[in-house]
Amino acid sequence: MTTDATTRAARLLADHRASIDRLDAILVYTLGERFKHTQAVGRLKAEHDLPPSDPAREGEQIARLERLAVEADLDPEFARKFLTFIISEVIRHHQKLQQ
Repeated sequence: MTTDATTRAARLLADHRASIDRLDAILVYTLGERFKHTQAVGRLKAEHDLPPSDPAREGEQIARLERLAVEADLDPEFARKFLTFIISEVIRHHQKLQQ
């Protein structure tokens, strides 16, 4: 027999999962949009013989994201690792465009 508390917990769990699913979709579409812009940057760099990476900009972005993570109550180390991964993918794409 299911208790009222168990039924409420199941409903709350379903609500949380539905929110997580929507947020995952937002993340995927946001990353897709971000990579469209970084691909345009990569083409621009390749056309003008600019280096595929910009360590100063990357460092600024990592520091900025760590600050935002603190404000958002997110582990800044996780945010740094996440952005570092994205940056490495962007640089890889930029290098491919320059070949």
